Amino acid sequence: MEKVLDVKELRTNFYTDEGVVKAVDRLSYHVNKGECVGLVGESGCGKSVSAMSVLRLIPYPPGVIEGGEILFKNEDLLEVSEKRIQEIRGNKISMIFQEPSTSLNPVLSVQRQLTESLELHRGMSKVDAKAESVRLLDLVEIPDSDRRVTDYPHQFSGGMQQRIMIAMALSCSPELIIADEPTTALDVTVQAQILELIAEMRERLGTAVLIITHNLGVVARYVERLNVMYAGSLVESGPTDVLYAKPKHPYTIGLLRSVPRLDKPKSKVMEVIEGMPPNLAHLPVGCPFAERCRYVMPQCREEKPELKELDDRHFSACFYDPNKLS
Repeated sequence: MEKVLDVKELRTNFYTDEGVVKAVDRLSYHVNKGECVGLVGESGCGKSVSAMSVLRLIPYPPGVIEGGEILFKNEDLLEVSEKRIQEIRGNKISMIFQEPSTSLNPVLSVQRQLTESLELHRGMSKVDAKAESVRLLDLVEIPDSDRRVTDYPHQFSGGMQQRIMIAMALSCSPELIIADEPTTALDVTVQAQILELIAEMRERLGTAVLIITHNLGVVARYVERLNVMYAGSLVESGPTDVLYAKPKHPYTIGLLRSVPRLDKPKSKVMEVIEGMPPNLAHLPVGCPFAERCRYVMPQCREEKPELKELDDRHFSACFYDPNKLS
């Protein structure tokens, strides 16, 4: 299957007064054409930084992409010129940010924010771009689009603002959409609507989607393949149904058990992962999850486990026997 995005050994650091924060540490994953891939993990594990690294949006200083490869259709985005990466941003690869209220420009109308990329990347005239902006709002099901397109972001609800962000992401028919926690700050009903809309657009347009979130329950229905991050690294990866049925890493097991379940008795106490994630500026020697792991062994405190294939397309980074996990 053709790979649209192939991230290899990506390393992104932030240089702070406290030390070097290894936000992304040798991260590798890929997204196939037309596929929906999930990237999950606790807050602060490096999910958003990895996404920003793909489009070279890491602020310098203090952030630096130290190494690795980010191949978009076999073109290394870390090696291309600034002009070339600007041609790719919003055109070939689009991003839906987690806070639409801060991502949309408050002093520009929705129409202007949509027409800007249409004129820049697709070479449309102002008249054609305005007509296309109305069509895009229709596409994301914003009612009375021909009138509302001239409104400003503050005149829309949070859910409607996120729909506008999706319309902007789709405006140039990208081959990949990165959705960075697209349902943050939205109520559960609107969350479902936004995810359904992204899934529908993907089905209709054949666009590959990378959904970044910390909510396993939200993406279970939409994601075909799941990558689990912890402390800047990938700890488990595999088809979503396989990973949910038979997780092979203690961290993934803990995440799944911490999801509220309606099919469990009310008396059952929800499980939690004890402890706190490590400080990325002072990562421990060995496995970063060792201090919180119930299966920890002496080897875990001395060596960092590599991601290895256990079954077909199912990978885990753990020294413990996966068949003994429960």
